[in-house]
Amino acid sequence: MPRSIRGVETLAAARIGIGVRSMARKQSVSKPPSSPPNRRNSRAAEPVRLPCEGSRFAPRLKKPLGLPTRGKTAPNRLRPTDTFLALCYAEFLHRLPGLYIDLGFGQSPSTTVETGARLRRLNPDLRIVGVEIDPERVAAAQPWSGPGMDFRLGGFNLPLHEGERAAVIRAMNVLRQYPEREYAGSIALLANFLSEDGLLLEGTSDPSGRLMAFNLYRRAGGALAYDGLVFSVRMRHPFQPRSLQAVLPKNHIHHAEPGSPLDRFFGDWEKCWQRARGRSADDPRFVFSFAAGLLASDGGYSVDTRSILLRRGFLRLQSVP
Repeated sequence: MPRSIRGVETLAAARIGIGVRSMARKQSVSKPPSSPPNRRNSRAAEPVRLPCEGSRFAPRLKKPLGLPTRGKTAPNRLRPTDTFLALCYAEFLHRLPGLYIDLGFGQSPSTTVETGARLRRLNPDLRIVGVEIDPERVAAAQPWSGPGMDFRLGGFNLPLHEGERAAVIRAMNVLRQYPEREYAGSIALLANFLSEDGLLLEGTSDPSGRLMAFNLYRRAGGALAYDGLVFSVRMRHPFQPRSLQAVLPKNHIHHAEPGSPLDRFFGDWEKCWQRARGRSADDPRFVFSFAAGLLASDGGYSVDTRSILLRRGFLRLQSVP
């Protein structure tokens, strides 16, 4: 990676981290080596073909599609998604060609408000829209509306106004409650609202956001391309790779049964983790980074081994076993 781009990413990460904790305290929302070729057993994601712009697809549907989530959240629960975007897509955020959509923000708009505060350090003109299918939650969020921050009633058929497009859609802890058979259709429906090069983050976290896994998609040339599975951990807490199996996104959680390729991946990660701990058990960043390097070099997994990600607790698989 060119030094100039790495510098932009590092600066971006630093900028979104400044002052966020203090903002949350003051404003309560209640007022190693390069990766080898992919393993043969990797499941290659087929591009999702999207309907053309003028089709009779989602934009004409008025009734919100979907079901209310449980709605529970916690301060900074989704902060890793903001950090990841700043690290990997800083230039894209600077020139964001559309809205940032936070789908299913829940009973409190805290995560939406926090994301706006962080990412506006990279793009002061960022426009963020929180979308909820529960009218009472939308009404309760209105006191936090303002320039660049809006809350709307809607579902998977996003309530965008004429001429609006989504540059980023975040759908965290939403699809986990649906049957797996509805997953692909829901993703395709959301992708119809993305601008070219737009990003879709979909996944699951534990209640505090300490453990997280999300799929990353990107729209390109009329199709939605799969851009990898991202695991996130917070280094200051005890951690075992197997614990992330519980927060796998909906399209993976039922494919990690014993003996499956995903189960073997977690087993291999545990072995690499233990080898890394044998070298420096008291340095969690070293252990995380070294284990990821072993997964790539010895295990043959398509791990993104950039230290800027690994040292912040992100392991990105560019193809899923």
